[in-house]
Amino acid sequence: MSRDPSLNGMIYFEAVARHGKVARASEELNVSASAVSQQIKLLEEMLGVALFKRHKRQLSLTLEGERLFMASSSAFGILKNARRVISRKRDSHQLIVKVIPSFAVRWLGPRLHSFITQYPEWDLRIDATPDPTNFEREVVDFDIRYGPSDWPGLYCLPVLHDYILPMCSPEYRDYLQGLNGTMEEKLQQTRLIDSVKAMLQWEAWLARLHFSRNADVPAIRFDRSSMAIQQAVNGVGVVLESTTLAVEELLSGKLVPAYSEVGAIKIPAYWVVSPSQHQSRKLYQLFTNWLLEEAEAHQIVTLDTLTKLGVQVIEDQVIDELLNPH
Repeated sequence: MSRDPSLNGMIYFEAVARHGKVARASEELNVSASAVSQQIKLLEEMLGVALFKRHKRQLSLTLEGERLFMASSSAFGILKNARRVISRKRDSHQLIVKVIPSFAVRWLGPRLHSFITQYPEWDLRIDATPDPTNFEREVVDFDIRYGPSDWPGLYCLPVLHDYILPMCSPEYRDYLQGLNGTMEEKLQQTRLIDSVKAMLQWEAWLARLHFSRNADVPAIRFDRSSMAIQQAVNGVGVVLESTTLAVEELLSGKLVPAYSEVGAIKIPAYWVVSPSQHQSRKLYQLFTNWLLEEAEAHQIVTLDTLTKLGVQVIEDQVIDELLNPH
């Protein structure tokens, strides 16, 4: 009487086939390499066929191994989907959101008490991470992402336009105004602070004005907007950044527009991103409705602040030119 393969054997086989190495599979499964090898050997003996071709540094699948790998991958995928559905039903009062870190700290975090006060019965989990969700593998309701809305196969709900402006401390602006020469000549003496993950970079902004960057002035680069903004507040230099993230500093006077000659560039920046079927969840709808209300109120404050500071808003027609310079 023939026996069916053990579940452990199939799990070990699928991991080895996916990685092509026993060592990597053992790391993923948190077992010894010898245990993995033993399970593969038992599986091959039970099936009566070789599943792998043994090479010096790596394994490759035989024809029978490829057939089994395709079947096992499909089966484990079905099991994972079932687990997600069961988990979702079990945690139907929980909302899980991934948010880019600087937006989470500077914009979303200070406002969350409003949502929690309105809906105290719901469980809310916020993961601040720059890594987008793999919705096929992770149990996450939606991401709040920053970018140009090019995420194929996902529903993208616009939340906030952003206004990108060169900003600095009042003291640093006094230094700039004390320099002789044209704006371009002053820029050559300016320390520029880079946010390396921002959509609009200094190079594109300067190119639109037909200016070049002075390579002799040391650059300062940060992978978090919040850090770049703080250094501008500290008087280190001029940051080209989001007024959405820096509106409190603009309101308090800790930051000011660095140059009166240029305006704020309007770009579509922040999005709720998810598989379309996630929209049917009640808590998804409650949270996104609240989020849009907060965003609308914030937009009014931002535009009013820019107007009071004498900053002109440059509308959407320049976006492609700036984000995709030739």
